[in-house]
Amino acid sequence: MKSKSFIVKNKFGIHARPARLLVETASKYKSDIYISKNGEEINAKSIMGILMLEAGKGAELVLRIVGEDENEALQEMEAIFEKIATIDELN
Repeated sequence: MKSKSFIVKNKFGIHARPARLLVETASKYKSDIYISKNGEEINAKSIMGILMLEAGKGAELVLRIVGEDENEALQEMEAIFEKIATIDELN
């Protein structure tokens, strides 16, 4: 199992476009990938789950990955969180 904490840096938080990027990336892996906020954990392969976290700027998210390709998944998910920080539009 791998886990890592992230602070949402995007000024709009995790809205539809970043959520889509997270789901597309997580869905490439066989591992189970979860994101939690304030103890509420969702499947990172579910766009509705990610949007329901209502992760605004400054929110702390914890990424948890369990499975055979968890190392690769963690590396790519880290890169996606960095990319999300630079998205400066809502659509």
